[in-house]
Amino acid sequence: MKQALVEVTQRIRARSAATRSAYLSRVDALIDRPRGADRMGCANVAHAFAALPGSDKLRIVAERAPNIGIVTAYNDMLSAHQPYETFPALLRDEARRLGATAQVAGGVPAMCDGVTQGLPGMELSLFSRDTIAMSTAIALTHDVFDAALLLGVCDKIVPGLLIGALHFGHLPCVFVPAGPMASGLSNTAKSKVREQYAQGQVGRDELLKAESEAYHGAGTCTFYGTANSNQMLLEAMGLHVPGAAFVHPHAELRDALTRASVGHVLAMVRGGQRFTPIGRLVDERVIVNAMVALLATGGSTNHLIHWVAVARAAGILIDWTDFSDLSRSTPLLARVYPNGSADVNQFQAAGGPGFVIRELLDAGAMHADVATVSAGGMADYGRVPEQIGGRLQWSALPAASVDESVVRGAAAPFSEEGGLKLLTGNLGRAVIKVSAVPANCHVIEAPALLFDTQEQLLAAFKGGKLERDFVAVVRFQGPAACGMPELHKLTPPLSVLQGRGYKVALVTDGRMSGASGKVPAAIHVSPEVLSGGPLGKVRDGDVVRLDAVAGTLDALVDPAEWEGRESAVLPAAQAHATAHGLGRELFAGMRRNVTSAEEGACTWL
Repeated sequence: MKQALVEVTQRIRARSAATRSAYLSRVDALIDRPRGADRMGCANVAHAFAALPGSDKLRIVAERAPNIGIVTAYNDMLSAHQPYETFPALLRDEARRLGATAQVAGGVPAMCDGVTQGLPGMELSLFSRDTIAMSTAIALTHDVFDAALLLGVCDKIVPGLLIGALHFGHLPCVFVPAGPMASGLSNTAKSKVREQYAQGQVGRDELLKAESEAYHGAGTCTFYGTANSNQMLLEAMGLHVPGAAFVHPHAELRDALTRASVGHVLAMVRGGQRFTPIGRLVDERVIVNAMVALLATGGSTNHLIHWVAVARAAGILIDWTDFSDLSRSTPLLARVYPNGSADVNQFQAAGGPGFVIRELLDAGAMHADVATVSAGGMADYGRVPEQIGGRLQWSALPAASVDESVVRGAAAPFSEEGGLKLLTGNLGRAVIKVSAVPANCHVIEAPALLFDTQEQLLAAFKGGKLERDFVAVVRFQGPAACGMPELHKLTPPLSVLQGRGYKVALVTDGRMSGASGKVPAAIHVSPEVLSGGPLGKVRDGDVVRLDAVAGTLDALVDPAEWEGRESAVLPAAQAHATAHGLGRELFAGMRRNVTSAEEGACTWL
């Protein structure tokens, strides 16, 4: 194994020794109890199974057959989750066929960030992750289950389900994906129309036509944003049926993989072939494997927040320095939009997660000796599923990439380092996604222009006030200030300005979309401005240097003057506006209690 992989894993294990031990003790205590139907009172049992067919009641109570809890994020607002409407019936049928039972234990909320981008609802987006985790807990706290199947794909939904499941670490769990939508208008063409609209070159009708051709059917959006990064990470953690991530929702193979999730989870129940509760499965090595997979594919920056929270749910403590140290020894093996022109369907056709995982394992860049939901361990995730004669089986991938513009082997990667970097300096700690940023934009030094909201920046662009070199400092966008919304609406205007030859960059304590692209963006700046973070000391005209090569982020201000400055204060009118309307009042407690971005923006610690 690579030395950095060993060192970072050992460092995480040592740092987490006390919290991980306490977590496993709680898991073991729950494992040692009698099964639910035997442990609970008769009235409890009767309520739990009242609506089941008589044959299922007999199986659970008399025959002591395993009972699987299904937690679903189904709604038909999310294209990626619309296919889940039919999954429970399929899963129940397969469970009965295998001598078990399955119940939908509960549903969790699932909001579409594509719908809420740039709108007040986006201020609830990050907090929806912990709401989903709590909803998962509510579903599973019925406590009559021997295992769980978790149905979710998109941005905050998978981390939320995983955090919730890890708080029921005594249960074996398998995640059941639904797959990406068919390719429509290319992501490159869509982005071009967005930039044309930002410049007034096309109207709303043309923009809506392009967007509707890009987002046109069931399945995840086809760019490699947070939703599809989720699927890559779950494959690398061994929590999917191998190769299930990027099979189309309506493919025959999708139904076969969905049914296979039942057999996989039943094999892991107590008394099954290999008892493997999720709390034991997700250890330090598995978390590191997820981190490596993110870096090797240039995945979503959102996961430098989400997977910190996921790890904490399992008693494991990671930080951005761990990501940074791993990135320096992790080869970049994939180019998927916005890090290239291919979409996830082309990624899948070129070898997809299986090719990347196999290459990382062979290069000693991932831990091979970990438990997974598949009996063959991580090696199974370097193969590809297919149906032959109506039978599901897994085959070896080609030794070489079938499309080197999309995926490459570890011996000849796109880059020797991963796609994400840590920035540190007198402005705090931040992260930047460099895999999509042109090399000549990795270092930007320019005067700062301050904005308290993304709307202010958009208005300045429309007013022609940004025709210059500048670093946009967008502050008061952290989790405590307003829920840390994504600032994806800033990408088109900043891209336009960059295309006109100006040196531009974004520095913010907020987030960008998982599809953040070619404009250098130092994001998640911590501590956030509302908490007195140094980003609040920046004044209009201060020269800011973002250096993604050296890994630094600084205001080039005399140290004595810098030390004497006070941090900006959130305007009262803005504080009131972001705390009220469209349900934002209900999340006041989360804003008060949330940890920093680098601590996972957790509201439950």
